[in-house]
Amino acid sequence: MMASVNDIRTAFLDFFKSKGHTIMASSPLVPQNDPTLMFTNAGMVQFKNVFTGAENPPDPPRAVTSQKCVRAGGKHNDLDNVGYTARHHTFFEMLGNFSFGDYFKEQAISHAWELLTGDFAINKDKLLVTVYHTDDEARALWRKIAGLSDDRIISIPTSDNFWSMGDTGPCGPCSEIFYDHGEHIWGGIPGSPEEDGDRWIEIWNLVFMQFERHADGSQTSLPKPSIDTGMGLERISAVLQGVHDNYDIDLFKTLIAASESLTGVKAEGDKRASHRVIADHIRASSFLIADGVTPSNEGRGYVLRRIMRRAMRHAHMLGAREPLLHRIAPVLIEEMGAAYPQLRRAEAFITSTLEQEEVRFRRTLGRGLALLEEESAGLSNGEELSGKAAFQLYDTYGFPIDLTQDVLRARGIGVDMAGFNAAMDEQKALARAAWAGSGEAGTDAVWLTLKDEQGGSEFLGYAQNEASGQLAAIVVDGERQDVLSAGQNGELVFNQTPFYAESGGQAGDHGTIRFDSGAVFEVDDTLKRAGAIHGHKGRLVFGQIKLGDAATLAIDTERRAAIRANHSATHLMHAALQNVLGPHVTQKGSLVEADRLRFDFAHGAGLTRAEIDAIEAEVNAVVRQNTEASTRLMTPDEAIAEGAMALFGEKYGEEVRVLAMGRKLDHTPKSYSVELCGGTHVGRTGDIGSFVILSEGAVAAGVRRIEAATGQAALDHLKAEAALARAAAEPLKAQLPDLPARIEALIAERKRLEKELTDAKQKLALGGGGGAAATLEEINGVKLDARILEGIGAKDLRPMVNEAIQKLGTGVVAYVATADGKAAVAVASTVGSVNAVDLVKAAVTAMGGQGGGGKPDFAQGGAPTADAVEAGLAAVKAAMGI
Repeated sequence: MMASVNDIRTAFLDFFKSKGHTIMASSPLVPQNDPTLMFTNAGMVQFKNVFTGAENPPDPPRAVTSQKCVRAGGKHNDLDNVGYTARHHTFFEMLGNFSFGDYFKEQAISHAWELLTGDFAINKDKLLVTVYHTDDEARALWRKIAGLSDDRIISIPTSDNFWSMGDTGPCGPCSEIFYDHGEHIWGGIPGSPEEDGDRWIEIWNLVFMQFERHADGSQTSLPKPSIDTGMGLERISAVLQGVHDNYDIDLFKTLIAASESLTGVKAEGDKRASHRVIADHIRASSFLIADGVTPSNEGRGYVLRRIMRRAMRHAHMLGAREPLLHRIAPVLIEEMGAAYPQLRRAEAFITSTLEQEEVRFRRTLGRGLALLEEESAGLSNGEELSGKAAFQLYDTYGFPIDLTQDVLRARGIGVDMAGFNAAMDEQKALARAAWAGSGEAGTDAVWLTLKDEQGGSEFLGYAQNEASGQLAAIVVDGERQDVLSAGQNGELVFNQTPFYAESGGQAGDHGTIRFDSGAVFEVDDTLKRAGAIHGHKGRLVFGQIKLGDAATLAIDTERRAAIRANHSATHLMHAALQNVLGPHVTQKGSLVEADRLRFDFAHGAGLTRAEIDAIEAEVNAVVRQNTEASTRLMTPDEAIAEGAMALFGEKYGEEVRVLAMGRKLDHTPKSYSVELCGGTHVGRTGDIGSFVILSEGAVAAGVRRIEAATGQAALDHLKAEAALARAAAEPLKAQLPDLPARIEALIAERKRLEKELTDAKQKLALGGGGGAAATLEEINGVKLDARILEGIGAKDLRPMVNEAIQKLGTGVVAYVATADGKAAVAVASTVGSVNAVDLVKAAVTAMGGQGGGGKPDFAQGGAPTADAVEAGLAAVKAAMGI
């Protein structure tokens, strides 16, 4: 019996390595060569272009992987079942061995049987297999290699045992291997009426890719049939650890134990599912975050948020009153970090993202659950919550629809999904627009063909600004052609080039290509095609060119120098952000142009002026060191082991460039910034010149953006700000150092004058300077101070009335004021029988206004014109006389 999931994964990879397979790293969860997929959901995804013939296979043409997969969005969505069944997961590992036109059925079956019954020591009497009903070859091979009798080789006539990549393209029969978990578990063999039981569990699927399906439905044999297999690591671990339930394997037992410890609640009874949800979802969430997905309200980020919030809600059900998931993540990373180092590199970001999202969710969880309880209070088992209520939970409180369904499931209540979907119509348009851009764009066939024929472009631009090259391809509107004439636009490919192709956030080079024939091509962008070809996009301004022509390629050196400075400054700023804000800061995107740089990073709050100043100071301190920037080539693992900062979700090749710049400011003998980067950079930090932050702000939840400039652009910005300061100082006859004090003095002087003017207006209006004099009256035994005041605005009326009522004592003060053609009225009353609100409403109505209000002792209102102020005051008196 194998000791652990990690042992089983290693044993599988090592077995196939011994059979001549190359161990290849898992591709990211965000597919890089298939825009139709939301997430990588099978081991063959990274090899899709190889199987279709769009890319050449590796050498040797056989590989083995443990591929991380997610099925929680799109048509492959297991989310609702997770926690309630023995084998559903949002994240899982797919073990697979692949042959690209090399070995076929006999070796695939032989390898599988040898591993299962030999290295894994599974009792062969516990195994049976299925074959497609017409695949007599596979049936014969199972008899020959495994010695299986015909009753343990089951023919399946359905598509369950015939795999295809799509309606057309590679396809072929499958052979699935099943394990018998024992008679004590209900279920029958595949094809039997009891096949849906849990006794016989599929553990491995061998796909024999031997046909090509055409548009008319016909099939022809592939010239080089291939093998694609898939075995769930969790399922085979359950078999080898002697358990029936995937959640009883060592990995999940450890995660569930952590959940139990932190909540103080055992994984028993109705609490068992909640612990399982947390264990599964913390794994999926951590891997998605490590691969660059962040929670959001659309696309992949929305699926991640659904997974996270479902786990958070189950943590709440277990009684956790503080954020929980970020405290379990280190346990997962300890278990899986050796196999997936990106988890360790991303640990700070994973934990901070989980904590921020849980804090955010807990703010709305209580209100949302209260609304859900209120809306569903009258519903009984079998009834449905209205779609309108479900949508309100989603739209107002951020509840994913499956979370609402999950909450109601325990009471046997459903959700009116038709109503919910109707309410979501407007959001669907937005979601479609977002999904249209998800995933990396599929590479056009023309570029993949060029890559296979010619390989990638050799980039000489790290050391050269100008180089000779030979024209290898001309592409116009996605089609290859042999000739390009003056005035035509197109993309040119050369065997070698100094032009940097846009990637890693750095803009592509501009420049000029001069052919030996005299033709001239102006390059206005350089693009990376098929991951390796530099496409020089532009216009032929003179002459005619054809394939094979020799040319001199020269970049715009001034523009490149500015881009280099900005790119290097981006690295220094990344290090400064981590030093000033904390290690959780992680790059989420960048743009490096000639005139500016833009840097998006993970951080939960806006930057203070002090933090911005500290970041600028650090970067400029390293710039002034004027130390040499050093670049080394090494494997990604070697680079990361030496402290290089890798970007989560990036796919690195077998060899990477590691850029080190500056010295740490604490005087320790270490580089200030060390990152994996294929871009172009300054020779010395001093070449950056200067660095200034232009702006900082939010672009998404938990993501901030800084725009900055270097060199001449930074100097121009500072000079422009200085010019503004001088323009402000000149009319004040002040020196720049004295400007803040002079401005403060002017503001204070203005406030003093405004107060004096207000006081003078009030005195004048009250009769102190010839204005309306006090005219005390008595109505129904109540003293009334009633006046019309000119030149007094509504905001100044209240303090005047309050002061007057204090002087009057017992009685009523009613002032109607006019200013700027409008009227305002305020009434104060210290007499219980006289309600100030009633008097104000009477005055406002008489003056042609509407409304007015306040309290019985003070009220105010207004009118759009000052034409009827006398009528307003008369209305007050009349109301008091009632």
